[in-house]
Amino acid sequence: MQSFGHSLLTAQRLLNVQPELTHRGEAEPRIDHQALHSCSAVTVRTTGKLGHFSSGRVPPSRAVKRAQARWRHLTAPGVLKTRPIWPGLRQRAVSGIMARCGLGQDPESAAAVAVLKRAVELDSESRYPQALVCYQEGIDLLLQVLKGTKDDTKKCHLRKKISGYMDRAENIKKYLDQEKEDGKYHKQIKIEENATGFSYESLFQEYLNETVTEVWIEDPYIRHTHQLYNFLRFCEMLIKKPCKVKTIHLLTSLDEGSRREQQSSGLREIKESLRKHGVLLELEYSSSIHDREIRFNNGWMIKIGRGLDYFKKAQGRFSLGYCDFDLRPCHETTVDIFHNKHTKKI
Repeated sequence: MQSFGHSLLTAQRLLNVQPELTHRGEAEPRIDHQALHSCSAVTVRTTGKLGHFSSGRVPPSRAVKRAQARWRHLTAPGVLKTRPIWPGLRQRAVSGIMARCGLGQDPESAAAVAVLKRAVELDSESRYPQALVCYQEGIDLLLQVLKGTKDDTKKCHLRKKISGYMDRAENIKKYLDQEKEDGKYHKQIKIEENATGFSYESLFQEYLNETVTEVWIEDPYIRHTHQLYNFLRFCEMLIKKPCKVKTIHLLTSLDEGSRREQQSSGLREIKESLRKHGVLLELEYSSSIHDREIRFNNGWMIKIGRGLDYFKKAQGRFSLGYCDFDLRPCHETTVDIFHNKHTKKI
């Protein structure tokens, strides 16, 4: 899946509508945002149909002007901080709008309609992180449809739809970025019993980048052999690109039984192996630790109800999921993800 930034650049290239001379006298593509916004989905509830005019040729109607003014007000920075509202459009309207654009009659456009319907549904429920992902996927699919469309009328409709959905996705992204900046971001993932597809890479990769150099792990149950292997897999993920991890802090509890030596020996071996890769593992033990928490120095904090030990035992040594943990069934647990500007140290 393309990044949102890449989708934005691609769409801007496809949505160029007229050239404009730069101060050097060179022709430079320009998007006529006024014309595009007047034709966007936000005008549907006001005008009763898709408005269409070309800037400088046919002036916009009063209804279109009112819709534009309402849109500018609702997406102003002060309003956006409260809630990124999208006026007028609801899930049930998407199918009708897309049908008028000639979409949904082939597999590719039908997939785009389905994803965008889901995006609007999530948007209306204020589930903005999930909605943003669906908008991004839907935009990518519409861009592919646009590239393969030869009918000029359909191209015009597609450009309008893409522009409208891109505006919405950009506003949601700004809102979520502001939430993260303010330390208010919270995302929750519910892992159902026997669910698959939740390897460490799948769960954490979104929050790991080249800025991550230090990691803190609080987990009282890094004791038994399979738990030591879980921690080892987590460390293996951290030393891969794009991360540049230099220090890992582990706070856990000592095994009180006969396995204490096995626990200590395993952690020493992991520490030595990490040292050979230029990573320092700092170990600390606590008899009162209970909560599970993982923090990265880029501000992300992940709390897993079961800690790193949420995988079920493989059915056999030669069964699917024994090596690839995306195929390994999970215990039921909840993952809470937060973002703070400052991460406390252990």
